[in-house]
Amino acid sequence: MSRSRFIGLALAAIAASTGLPASEAAAQGAPPAPPVQIAPPLAKRITNWDEYTGRFEASDQVEVRARVSGFIENVHFRDGSLIQKGDLLFTIDQRPYKLAVDVARADVARAKAQVELAQNEVERAEGLTQNRTITARDVDQRRANLNSAIGTLQGAEANLKNAELNLEWTEVRAPLSGRISNRRVDPGNLIAGGQSGATLLTTIVAVDPIYFTFDVSEADYLRYARIANVRDSASRNTGTPVQVRLADETEWTHKGTVNFLDNAVNARSATIRGRAVFDNKDQFLTPGVFGRLRFYAGEAEALLVPDSVIASDQAHKVVLTVGPENKVVPKVVELGPISQGLRVVRAGLTAQDKVIVGGNANPMVRPGVAVTPQPGEIKLATTN
Repeated sequence: MSRSRFIGLALAAIAASTGLPASEAAAQGAPPAPPVQIAPPLAKRITNWDEYTGRFEASDQVEVRARVSGFIENVHFRDGSLIQKGDLLFTIDQRPYKLAVDVARADVARAKAQVELAQNEVERAEGLTQNRTITARDVDQRRANLNSAIGTLQGAEANLKNAELNLEWTEVRAPLSGRISNRRVDPGNLIAGGQSGATLLTTIVAVDPIYFTFDVSEADYLRYARIANVRDSASRNTGTPVQVRLADETEWTHKGTVNFLDNAVNARSATIRGRAVFDNKDQFLTPGVFGRLRFYAGEAEALLVPDSVIASDQAHKVVLTVGPENKVVPKVVELGPISQGLRVVRAGLTAQDKVIVGGNANPMVRPGVAVTPQPGEIKLATTN
């Protein structure tokens, strides 16, 4: 620092500490009080929004696994493509399952022949009983043989249906519409099927509609619950309109509604999980994408200031104002969201305060220093 600048800063500090007017301080060799522009906070009725962070999730998700074992013959989809429910995805070697169907059909034919034979035996025996050629015991035995043959036929028919079902399962089809992931198994590999230990083939996520999950603080939840109870207890969990913007967006272009609120508050985080649903017909929104969600929280009178006038003082946010004797007075403020290009001040300022809106970048403008106020103005930068 040059000697002249050091002397100037020292004289300014002396003038501020002695409380001399700027003209007198200048007459004694001190620099004049730095000019600043001042304006009262802009009072305006604004729309309040509560904002939360969250991520998009698939409205439905499934892991595709085969129900039967065998070698993968063909893959019928392109990795990452959109598919429809029922589309053919994989084909498993069908030859052993076709043979099993043929064997089951042969068993059914054999069982039908046994039923016909047993039926004829019963009819013949019933005719002979009139002549007492055979005993009633023989008739009962032949009827038992018929019932046994019918049971065998029913078992054979069930085995045939099972074999046909296994053959049908050699064609692995999409259980839902959505976007498919990459294949986990290439053709020629042997996979395991069944209810447990089946090989994962791929995954599918449904993306229209799409969910957005977020966490609400306990205090906000209680406030919403009280409002919902006053209005309509049936609308507590669903139907509330919400808006979302993505990380690279400035406008709240995505609109949806809340369709789920969890049944308990997390004891560790003191939050409750919520979920909103959004239309996604263009498939642009993708599961896992980060976003900001906001709720409509009513309208209220508020004081607005530019973000440029807000400074940080350790753990506090501070706005410089001009007080008595034109001295700089810092005021600790509680900030709200951005509204129409200006920052909402929830507490710490009054409508009569003279906020320094210009010249505050001057290093001479600091708490306790006398300044020369000039009229300024706070204007709305944009409109929502």
